[in-house]
Amino acid sequence: MSVNIVAFGNERDGLPEDNQQPSLIQSYLGRSALISQIDSSLSAGQVGNPVFTEYQACAFGNVRLVVHDFPVWLEYFMIQSLNQKSSEKMKKRKKMQKCHRVQPPQLEQPEKMPILKGEASHYDADLHNLLCCCQCADVAFYPEDLSTVVEAHKIILCSVSHLFMLLFEVKSPADIHDASIVQTAQSLFAVESGAAFPPVSRGTPACIPPVKVVVKDSAFCFCLPDILHFIYSGAFQWERLEEDIKKKLKDPEKTEHVLEKVKCILKTPGKLNSTRDCRSHQIKRLYNTSLRLFFNTPVLADVIFKIQGATVPAHRAVLVARCEVMAAMFNGNYLEANSILVPVYGVSKDTFLAFLEYLYTDSCCPASILQAMSLLICAEMYQVVRLQHICELYIITQLQSMPSRELASTSLSIVSLLKKAKFHNSDCLSTWLLHFIATNYLIFSQKPEFQDLSVEERNFVEMHRWPSSLYLKQLADYRNYVHSQKCHCAIM
Repeated sequence: MSVNIVAFGNERDGLPEDNQQPSLIQSYLGRSALISQIDSSLSAGQVGNPVFTEYQACAFGNVRLVVHDFPVWLEYFMIQSLNQKSSEKMKKRKKMQKCHRVQPPQLEQPEKMPILKGEASHYDADLHNLLCCCQCADVAFYPEDLSTVVEAHKIILCSVSHLFMLLFEVKSPADIHDASIVQTAQSLFAVESGAAFPPVSRGTPACIPPVKVVVKDSAFCFCLPDILHFIYSGAFQWERLEEDIKKKLKDPEKTEHVLEKVKCILKTPGKLNSTRDCRSHQIKRLYNTSLRLFFNTPVLADVIFKIQGATVPAHRAVLVARCEVMAAMFNGNYLEANSILVPVYGVSKDTFLAFLEYLYTDSCCPASILQAMSLLICAEMYQVVRLQHICELYIITQLQSMPSRELASTSLSIVSLLKKAKFHNSDCLSTWLLHFIATNYLIFSQKPEFQDLSVEERNFVEMHRWPSSLYLKQLADYRNYVHSQKCHCAIM
């Protein structure tokens, strides 16, 4: 057990330092009969003038007694209080100086750029709808009794099958190098010509009579509409085709026979014929890859565009399926409906070729911002909205990736792009370009083209400019303040 005692006060009688008597505490402890083993030690610090003295003794035999004697407690207390007040005063002074110091202005973040939403591809649906409406059909399938007719398009069939390429003389047997494809074509179809066939009520213009094909296999001919829907859909849903043929024929042997014929039609020369090769994930390369083979080639072409003194061959079926303006042009009461040669005005040959390439492949890759803008204008002319969005996205991506130094030195006129976008109803791009000019205000405000902005456009840019005029004013004031403080320090 231990007892701690704190004693304040100075009981000394003012004797000289060398003749000082023991302190009152020490004397009391020494006279007590109950206390023994008195030890004293000075506080850590100035030994000559200790803050306190510690006495340890034993009382009642086993009770440890600790006494802290503060002979100069008043002086110690006053010194500690003054030190604390001085520290608090210094902290308060520093805090006041920090509050009165001029802070640099905070640069706000620029406004978020408008988000451009793209349009999903409807490429497969376009070509499937072509079969449903039978516009520009250039081939007619008949049974042997000529009782019915099923219309289709050579360009689509040939883009899928080497057998149809052989049938419509796009390739010769020597080019195929596969005897099974040649034998199936000869046993399944026969291309005929003559007046014995009933006339086709719709489809191609009078100047391009459709090719008449007799289907020799009755079961295959009965299922031909389902097979064509399977081919034109672009999805190649083999399992669905199997179910449709099973329901229609209701005979397992005939069903297997027809499916084997379809496999041969879709077969790649030199490869084994299997059901796995007919799955959707195996042959979905139809159209956007296969139709590329017929892009800008005279093979099976039934229309020729004349542009800038040059000719560009094309296929009405693809154009009608992919472009509503061309569908109206080739199927309405227009001169182009019965013409092979069609003139094109208002666009360059390269731009029109890029436009046709998109129609055939559902993709485009402009070489520059200016070419993308030209292609956008062509797409607006023919009302192909998705191609407009693709060109808009390309222009935006290229401008966003351009460093500030290149943007300041480029000869490309952003204001000119803005004017063209507005004129050709590209609202998304024109709005984005206005925000782009406002966000890069310090660059564009120094260019001569900035003066070509209309009053409305200038007001928009000034309202959304970054950095704002308020920030630039605050920044100038702060720099002047810093400069004045440096001059003041130099004078001092």
